[in-house]
Amino acid sequence: MGLAEEGHYIVNIDNFVDCTKQYFSHHQPHPSLLHGDLWHGNVGFCHRGPVVFDPAIYVGDSESDLAMAELFGGFPADFFHAYAEVKPISHHYAERKLFYQLYHILNHGLLFGGHYLAQAKDIINTIRS
Repeated sequence: MGLAEEGHYIVNIDNFVDCTKQYFSHHQPHPSLLHGDLWHGNVGFCHRGPVVFDPAIYVGDSESDLAMAELFGGFPADFFHAYAEVKPISHHYAERKLFYQLYHILNHGLLFGGHYLAQAKDIINTIRS
């Protein structure tokens, strides 16, 4: 069951999908292997260094993992500086990350409700403005 079936109307989905398609029509990211659930709760350390676990691996735009890494407590700034040394972060990332974060916020809204639904509406309003 989805948010609409549970009575949560957040946006006209057809219009928002059209807006999203238009926004991304010229974005041609290089496919990257992604963790898929990259948040601080899926990172640990062992004697050899950091460990990332609980992957939901797929191939997509590397910016989607970066966007996830900024949610739910995020990672320290050093993580993003080290990342940018290996793969420079586009100056358009700040705009695109809202689209990538929206998926996770909507998913959490479906699972947990509450402030995630309000946060999804705020993100959508920011995207649309």
